[in-house]
Amino acid sequence: MPFAWSSLIVTVVAVLLGFALGWWPLAAWTERSMTGERMPRRTLRLTAAITTAVVFGVLAWRFGLSWTLPALLAFAACATVLSIVDLAEKRLPNAVVFPALGAVAVLLVPATWATGIWMSLVWALVGSAAMFAVYFVLALISPSSMGMGDVKLALVIGLLLGWFGMSAWLVGLLAAFVVGGVIAIVALVLKRVTLRGSIPFGPSMLVGALIAVLLVGPVG
Repeated sequence: MPFAWSSLIVTVVAVLLGFALGWWPLAAWTERSMTGERMPRRTLRLTAAITTAVVFGVLAWRFGLSWTLPALLAFAACATVLSIVDLAEKRLPNAVVFPALGAVAVLLVPATWATGIWMSLVWALVGSAAMFAVYFVLALISPSSMGMGDVKLALVIGLLLGWFGMSAWLVGLLAAFVVGGVIAIVALVLKRVTLRGSIPFGPSMLVGALIAVLLVGPVG
């Protein structure tokens, strides 16, 4: 089967899978993770389904049917839940962050086995610790703009980007702040937030990580 057609099929399947997962289990997980007033269930399901479908599709088109894809899709699924909760309540629940960390860690093992480069796992652990340290220092310097939820999320992002290498790690770190800055400027222009207000940073971190793997990650 020609590469283009096989990639298209994998992408379509990933989009359908993402929409189905977003519509029910991820939307339900998001709803359970919220502590305040919940958004309408249909709105929540559509948001989770469309977001997951789009990200799954992009990742599948970029990496194809590879051993790396399951870890990326698991990360993307958890990122959907975390982004919605953070945007709604400005918090990143441990009940989502730590399962995401475990899932990505486990799924990176077969991906490493497929490449045969076992040092990738070492760099993943180093990347996780280093990203945690960076965000922990930032939280100490400016606790009003960086919460401990962001610090714990850095463990997951650092693990994934560290596996892809130093370039991906650096791009992901930088992209998070670029995306966050753009969002902040737009929010100020639209008067959605004041200069003293705060914007959830978790979604920017997650988008930055996805940008990094799309730009730097190997082709599937």
